[in-house]
Amino acid sequence: MKSSKPRPNTGSSVQADWYGWLPEAKLHLFRVYAGEFEACYMMLSVSLNEAIALRESGNLKKSFQVIEVISPLCSRLTDRLQGLLISLDEHAKHYGIIPSVAPLCAENFHGVRGQRAARMSSMLNRILLSQRAQFLRKIASLRDMLLELNLDFRDTAEELSSGAALDGRPLWQALDDDHFDLNTCFRESMILLKCFLRVLPDDQLTSFQKTVTGQRVPHTPTSTRTAMRHRRMPQFAGE
Repeated sequence: MKSSKPRPNTGSSVQADWYGWLPEAKLHLFRVYAGEFEACYMMLSVSLNEAIALRESGNLKKSFQVIEVISPLCSRLTDRLQGLLISLDEHAKHYGIIPSVAPLCAENFHGVRGQRAARMSSMLNRILLSQRAQFLRKIASLRDMLLELNLDFRDTAEELSSGAALDGRPLWQALDDDHFDLNTCFRESMILLKCFLRVLPDDQLTSFQKTVTGQRVPHTPTSTRTAMRHRRMPQFAGE
């Protein structure tokens, strides 16, 4: 069956696609995925905020107990986002989909690695002539950052909950910083998804759904990293 052509005025810019119209089936799919990721992020965020509040009130024992559940919540979010990004990558490569794309912005990250990756994304955006190559490169950058952030969360949370740290303040700051950059990666992933759906031919929607459903990315933490940032709500590409 011949694929339907993308609608006019789609894929031209991230801002146009982020605010642009989606047909009912695509809009429903976007809301389902966004809602799932939002729920994962909120569970992580609420737990971290609770742990921080307990620490600030002097109840360190309970704060450490809450910290113990944060790593699995972080993995749940990052694993699902990894699955989505892999699906976007595979479908774009297989079918030649060319969504709009904008480089990552270093100002939206507080972690050193996130800022470095964003600057690299901006540089590659000027070097790579193909819009499709830019889209795939951004997916790879986000996947790398999600992996590192997940590792950071696990190792930092484990060190805190063990009570071994003489001064836990840098570790608490590291968790708060990683939380911020996870939020940025999450929002950027949603922008990629919306831009992708805008140019995805209608008759490929079911195939894409099957690819997402089939993705189960294992979490394999192997090292410790530390990031530094201050919590705030980032400004995303296309806003």
